Amino acid sequence: MPPGGVTSSDSATAKRHNPRVATPPPLSRRSVLLGAGAGLVSACSAPAAASDPDVVAAFGAQQAGIARPAPPQRHVALSVWDLPRGADRSRLGALLAALGRRATALAAGGDPALADLPPSRLTVTVGLGPRIVAALGPDLPGAQDLPVFPGDEAHDRGGDLLLQVCADEPLVAALATTELTAGAEMSLRWRRSGFRGPSASDGSTRNVLGFADGIVVPKTDAELAADVWLDGPPAVRGGTIAVVRAIRLDTAAFHALPVAAQERVIGRRKATAEPLSGPELDLGAKTPDGEYRIPADAHVRRAHPLMVGAGVMLRRGYSSEEGLLFISFQRELRTFVATQHRMSEGDALLRYATATASATFLVLPGFGADAPLGHALLA
Repeated sequence: MPPGGVTSSDSATAKRHNPRVATPPPLSRRSVLLGAGAGLVSACSAPAAASDPDVVAAFGAQQAGIARPAPPQRHVALSVWDLPRGADRSRLGALLAALGRRATALAAGGDPALADLPPSRLTVTVGLGPRIVAALGPDLPGAQDLPVFPGDEAHDRGGDLLLQVCADEPLVAALATTELTAGAEMSLRWRRSGFRGPSASDGSTRNVLGFADGIVVPKTDAELAADVWLDGPPAVRGGTIAVVRAIRLDTAAFHALPVAAQERVIGRRKATAEPLSGPELDLGAKTPDGEYRIPADAHVRRAHPLMVGAGVMLRRGYSSEEGLLFISFQRELRTFVATQHRMSEGDALLRYATATASATFLVLPGFGADAPLGHALLA
């Protein structure tokens, strides 16, 4: 799904919530965060065999929950946390390392915290917000915050720590989140949960508007290297930039439109996901009367990377009670920002979509038994 939008487009290769918490004061560069809570310090068990379909290995050059597993799990519990001032790098390192250990143990299965449930392809993805990243290095990727976009009503904004917990079973995601955060010195800023329908053979799924989503995303190693993974500086190599936006959709108004009108808003056929230009996307295709077959304000056209002049996002979004939990991963924050600005200038879909939460994070590189989560950033 494209940045603030809600359906598949070639631009993308993109419940309840607690009362908002006031933004904490700026953090000095020498002091960046908290201590690891008691609930985070258990030693991790050995990763389960890769042949177990319920297990997604936590270790790797990149964190799980971004490009793997494919297709994405059916449920997500996403929470954003604020970290206290005054703690040093070693305490931040201890927190991140402990999160990595617990994530590894939970993902491997057999952990008592999951109440004897199978891990259900559980993954835990951790990111740091701009306030924390800027304290570590103002020139690091991830130090820049998202702007406020036209039409936003994002009362839930920002945050210091992202926990994206995905699983095929929603209870597993919820229990894992509770276990990961128990006793930690951090306060909940906002949270959302989401769900996905069955995936088609190409990995796409239907969203709450009834249109296919996730048709075009980076899949090969070369595509991911070009558009998703950070290749420098060394402290963040293998990480990525995440954008998370909760979108309230006026589904009643959208579904009240005739199907043909819905298709003109999106730029695709509802039943087949085929572009209005024909089997292949052709933004220059016109009718005999000289009108664009894909309307000028159609979502597919407004969000297309060729029109934006930006990269391609890896979108890993979920439907939600309010509409959409948009999640994208990209090498540059500009990829999302430029796309969203272009959409704000005239995307017909935005008549039905309003952001209620918005944040960006530096998703940390992967980790292993001898290289704890966050080790390169804090070395």
